[in-house]
Amino acid sequence: MGLKQNLHNLKEKYKGTKMAPAFNAIHTFLYLPNEVTHAGTHIKGADDLKRTMNIVIMALIPCLIFGMFNAGYQHYAAIDGSLRTDVLANFFTFDNLWIGIIKVLPLVIVSYAVGLLVEFIFAVIKGHEVEEGYLVTGMLVPLIVPVDTPLWMLSVAVIFGVVIGKEVFGGTGMNILNPALTIRAFLFFAYPTWMSGDKVWVHDAVNRVGTADAISGETILGSYAQNQEVIYSNWDKFMGFIPGSVGETSTLLILLGAAFLIFTKIGSWRIILSTFIGAAVMGMIFNYGIIDTGVITESSKFYGLMNTDWWEHLMIGGLAFGAVYMATDPVTASQTNKGKWIYGFLIGFISIMIRVFNPAYPEGVFLAILLMNVFAPTIDHYVVQGNVNKRLKRTKVKVA
Repeated sequence: MGLKQNLHNLKEKYKGTKMAPAFNAIHTFLYLPNEVTHAGTHIKGADDLKRTMNIVIMALIPCLIFGMFNAGYQHYAAIDGSLRTDVLANFFTFDNLWIGIIKVLPLVIVSYAVGLLVEFIFAVIKGHEVEEGYLVTGMLVPLIVPVDTPLWMLSVAVIFGVVIGKEVFGGTGMNILNPALTIRAFLFFAYPTWMSGDKVWVHDAVNRVGTADAISGETILGSYAQNQEVIYSNWDKFMGFIPGSVGETSTLLILLGAAFLIFTKIGSWRIILSTFIGAAVMGMIFNYGIIDTGVITESSKFYGLMNTDWWEHLMIGGLAFGAVYMATDPVTASQTNKGKWIYGFLIGFISIMIRVFNPAYPEGVFLAILLMNVFAPTIDHYVVQGNVNKRLKRTKVKVA
């Protein structure tokens, strides 16, 4: 009670001043929403923005913990390939976890520290409340970047993403682009050598180039794009024992997170399902071009990813993670039920299209989501207008 009372006293002391939003945010984060109803007839809901954000974070924690173990496992397995013969025995070890602690946790800390600092600064300058929207963004960002991403680089990207992707539009609930993906896009286009290639996905790969025990950490998408042999089984791909961004590799955990979000009614099952359907359809189209027409030959630069089975596309890269945690962002996604089906389908469809037609950058899910973020209001507009036109036609028929 002492801490709560002290915070309440500070909140009252600075009430009406420029620093009020900062103290209100701390009090709101630790205890209750800043605005609650006191009198009159009303329906009291058990959920608020803070609880909603906390549920999403809970769904992300398994991916974070798995990613910490995988960071160490990929590092040691790249040096000693024999560790891949018995993955389960060599995966959940303290040595692997320690690599994750020293490499992944700093990414999380920097993401939250820098992002929340920017949020507080804007709240003080503009005099509005600090919303809890960055609680999820701060967790998403470390999970969608390579493990060796420099902390200063992440800091610059977070500042850009929060300011350009969120605050300039008015803050939480007003942004038209997913802030986490805006940060990822900035990193990719500003520092492409740190976001792609075969030396960024496994810890210490860059430092070992040219040595006898050099590490090659090409992702499955990169291997397919270059027509290289893939050494990972379907079991490895589904479970996540593969190189990749910190939290995007385990399809199993991502699907469990999806089930949790759908059960708690936080994530839209329509968007998730339609994204997978769109990706599957595009994958089937490319498979048909390879198998039935014979137009594409093995010498083609597109052959590797076009020849990838449609169901395999759903397990590799960031498609599953994007479908579950990014595309379902309630602020930037479509709001109508029919619009959600269209929105998700196009995300999956375009993701595979970018993945196949751009071998230099085989992962296109974040670009597809950002593109559809822009078109989501247009989709909803035409869905609503279509419903209005249908009702007007029914009205005219009844009048006649």
